Amino acid sequence: MLIGELAEATGTTARALRHYEQAGLISSARAVNGYRVYDERAVVRVRNIRVLLEAGLTLDDVRVFLPCLDGDVAAGPPSPKGLAVARERLAVLEARIAVQTAARDRLRTALAGPAGPGGDQMVEASMTKR
Repeated sequence: MLIGELAEATGTTARALRHYEQAGLISSARAVNGYRVYDERAVVRVRNIRVLLEAGLTLDDVRVFLPCLDGDVAAGPPSPKGLAVARERLAVLEARIAVQTAARDRLRTALAGPAGPGGDQMVEASMTKR
């Protein structure tokens, strides 16, 4: 199948597929005309890559899961290395959420303050404290 067909079958873009290929997550053969040609198994692999990326993993993280990308990623027992990657990514996401929550709370507090003259300045000052 050609890159456009794989993109359509997996709900992604040709650009993303080229990126996955450059990262070593998928591979293709070349047709006589130079077009990338993927076998049917690439559909499952790309879908699994997308599931892992949507779960918050990075392409580097996904490399840990290469041995199981051609099957049901969630069906097999997790490897110790895979669990470590997932825990690390979870810690990063939780830290980002904490930062965003604090920013939201500061903004909410600033907006709830006195809205008279200078109220806009209070919001600006509160937002620049960070």
